[in-house]
Amino acid sequence: MSASPAREWPIPVRSNVALSVTGWLLAAGCLWLASHATRGWELAVACFGFALVNNLLFSLLHESVHGVFHPNRLVNDGFGRVSAAFFPTGLLVQRVSHLGHHRRNRTDAELFDYCPPGASMAVARFRLGCLLTGFYWSAAPLGCLLYVLGVFRLRLFRERVAGFYGLRPMVEDVCQEPPRRVAGEILLALALQATLVVLLDLTLVGWLACYWSFALLWCSVQYSTHAWTPRDVRNGAWNLRVNPVARAVFLNYHYHLAHHRHPNVPWIHLPRLVDDGETRPAWWRVYLSLWRGPRRAVEPAPSAPSVELERELESVR
Repeated sequence: MSASPAREWPIPVRSNVALSVTGWLLAAGCLWLASHATRGWELAVACFGFALVNNLLFSLLHESVHGVFHPNRLVNDGFGRVSAAFFPTGLLVQRVSHLGHHRRNRTDAELFDYCPPGASMAVARFRLGCLLTGFYWSAAPLGCLLYVLGVFRLRLFRERVAGFYGLRPMVEDVCQEPPRRVAGEILLALALQATLVVLLDLTLVGWLACYWSFALLWCSVQYSTHAWTPRDVRNGAWNLRVNPVARAVFLNYHYHLAHHRHPNVPWIHLPRLVDDGETRPAWWRVYLSLWRGPRRAVEPAPSAPSVELERELESVR
């Protein structure tokens, strides 16, 4: 399906703006509570709340990445930059990485549940372990820091370090973007984080506790939406079954097959694109199955993305 007309799939502008501003304030509040908690339950509440709220902000960032947060591109990207800073990352880094994911989905370059023929099973287990334990999230803020320091430009880093972690395609894609804009957005995220630290008197322990809680929840969803699906660039995803609260907090993110088939449709319309006649496993079953480790891949790698998909993805660049 090509990009849908705006009149058929209107963007929920007011909801997006209201959720973003509310999310920013709640995320800041959770960081403050975690840094000033005097009781264990206060820290637990702060971490749990931040994990939920920051995943909401990530879902809104996902809308900005696809250009369907707001019909005005300046507003769309402006809100996206602020929400990206809460991840923390830069909007362009996230856009390039995510659109690359749509192109590489279920290929050998993005395969955590299976070990491709000839590849090391030990490395496959390590990469999946990084994903399940939250370390995969840390690649974004650490990668942004390394980009600003110029490390991305080093061939040794791209081939050996990024290659070992399975991140080389993303790193090389980011290197093709205008360096001043990439660095500028990363520095904006750093400035926002520094402002939060100073204004809210955040502690390193409180900050890390909140962000690792977020990382664990974020990582638990990111690959569960793809694990054990057919090796198909566009159809290699699930429309997972989750409870209504989780579906609301994640803005229908679990309807991931619908999103991959229709990447430019806003989150609020995805339920209409879910085929209940197709297999829809429960999220927790898929997630728990990943802890058993990767399997040897038997299906061949998918072919290149179609011209239609490329056209849809390029429409938001």
